[in-house]
Amino acid sequence: MELAIGIILGCCALGAGVAMVAGIGPGIGEGNAVAKACEAIGRQPECKGDVTSTMLMGCAIAETTGLYALVIAILLIFVAPNLLVNILLNAIA
Repeated sequence: MELAIGIILGCCALGAGVAMVAGIGPGIGEGNAVAKACEAIGRQPECKGDVTSTMLMGCAIAETTGLYALVIAILLIFVAPNLLVNILLNAIA
């Protein structure tokens, strides 16, 4: 039974780590967006307001992916182990 609990805890930790890999995508995407926005402003300074507002909206939407991954990782670390161990103990008893 301790082996089963250890497997549950290990898989939850592994799943949380894999979920946090999703934080790489928004970082790269937002970096590209800011680079292209700076490039566009450098070429046409008069459209600074439009480019900046569009870039900020895009970065905010891209950031939600990282936030969803963080929520999933927190749930896998703090909620799922207790839930799964209780299910295991109820199935054995």
